[in-house]
Amino acid sequence: MAAVSERLKQMLRIFRRESHRLLDSERTTVHGADAMLMVLQLVVAQVNKQQSGEFRATLSDVLLVWKNILADRLGLTSPYDEASRSERHDSIGKAYEVFLKRSNAVDLADVVVKYGSIRRDSDPEELVSPAQLYDFLSVTTVVSDASVPSTPPPLARTCTSRIKSTVRRVFLAYLSLLVNAKDDLAVALTLDVPARAFSQQTFADVRREARRSSMSLFLAVTSFVRAIQLGGKGYTPAPSDPLRKHIKGLFAFIHFLDGLQENLGEITDPSVCASKLLCAIQGVLVKGCNSRDVSRAVEETADHLKEEICKLCKAQKDTTLREGSGISPARPKAFAVNHGTAYRGRDTVKVLLALLDDEAAAPLAANVAELLSEEQAVFDGIECTSVLTWFRSPEAPAGCSPEPLKQRARSRLNLLKPKTHKRPRAVQSQFSCTYRDEEERPLNRVLVFPSSSQFLTYVHPAPKPKSAAGTSGKPSEMVPMLVPRSENVQPQPESIKTMTKKRKQADAPTENEPLRKKQHVKTRVKSHKKLIVGQSTLTSFFRV
Repeated sequence: MAAVSERLKQMLRIFRRESHRLLDSERTTVHGADAMLMVLQLVVAQVNKQQSGEFRATLSDVLLVWKNILADRLGLTSPYDEASRSERHDSIGKAYEVFLKRSNAVDLADVVVKYGSIRRDSDPEELVSPAQLYDFLSVTTVVSDASVPSTPPPLARTCTSRIKSTVRRVFLAYLSLLVNAKDDLAVALTLDVPARAFSQQTFADVRREARRSSMSLFLAVTSFVRAIQLGGKGYTPAPSDPLRKHIKGLFAFIHFLDGLQENLGEITDPSVCASKLLCAIQGVLVKGCNSRDVSRAVEETADHLKEEICKLCKAQKDTTLREGSGISPARPKAFAVNHGTAYRGRDTVKVLLALLDDEAAAPLAANVAELLSEEQAVFDGIECTSVLTWFRSPEAPAGCSPEPLKQRARSRLNLLKPKTHKRPRAVQSQFSCTYRDEEERPLNRVLVFPSSSQFLTYVHPAPKPKSAAGTSGKPSEMVPMLVPRSENVQPQPESIKTMTKKRKQADAPTENEPLRKKQHVKTRVKSHKKLIVGQSTLTSFFRV
């Protein structure tokens, strides 16, 4: 495996050098074994949805199609007979090629097949044959036995290995977006890492917008954000645009990648520029996670990638001194706005492409079931969303049958009826037990206001006449009482009038005293509550 991997790396260097003769874009990325298997899983799920209506791809079905697709693309005879081959095999092969073309990518099978037509006379004739590549990419181990070993390793070690592979995949996906803006697989791996409050509905809206505008996922998101930032009247997305619901996370995603692009264009030295790019990705991943294992895996992955980039930079300098500058994969256009910035990032882009090519030459993952599982490694305290889950459109939960029309009409009418809010019971006195429970009166009741003769007024009665027997004794005490106001009310005595005048003078403001607001005396309206026997006498006594 190691020997085949090294020969594949050499073949990819030659293919990258001569790729401008075959490919439309010089920034085309190469998908390795893991990426090829993930893309094939998506394609199988899409074809199953078209035929059976369910977006699902079982592991056995993916591995069966994997064997057939490899044999067809390498020009080999299929290991299975025509009867065992799936009926949808041709549609899956076409959908696989369409996905690669839309993502501006090729796979290792394309590299091996096209190597003979682009190599020079000084280059080796055949570094890796199609049969060797088939054996290199095929799954030879039993997945079920590999996923559940007889002596399982410690849990911490297993989780750390899964986290490391996930973190490395995220690092390389960010770097791939800097090189190839059409890589949809890289967008699925980086859109919500670190967490940006995205969901399946977000990814579905982005895919719908990309399909409507005939662009890649990353370009659709970038176009939406740029229209919000720079678009004038008539160019800004409509308020009903579904992407506006996720505008905060999309802005954060594009802002971070804009910062990486600025570093790519401002720094001339490829090793320094690549180190800054890795440090920026490391910072955002560490900031967004709360796990020590994830932080440690991020730091180790960043250091390992920096060492690999330093080696690639040295090899690139040696090749440039020996063979010349050659053709850069980041050749700027003559009408570029910032011509100097475009030239500054050329060497860095070449190094990043070489790093991605070396990663594509790596063998297939040891545990294929873990790679294609929807339950990915734990990242940032939660399980990462798998690529298959992102591309699955959110659907309404399948439950019981809908309610009959009659019940739905009744429920709708109940919603349209005005809601009657019951007023809370007022706080009553300690004698509330003497009141009867009164039902709530309707809103359309007639309000009856009492007349002025029904208000209770505080009046002092006339003093009682002295008795004949006790002329020298003290006069009887005057007891105040509450009587209803009427037309035959006795006049108040002079002593009461004098006291009233003195009280008004005391309440009047002085020269050095500001005017005080007049206190409005609240008059109590006679209650319409029903009284029980003896309640009026008891109430009058406590009011006095």
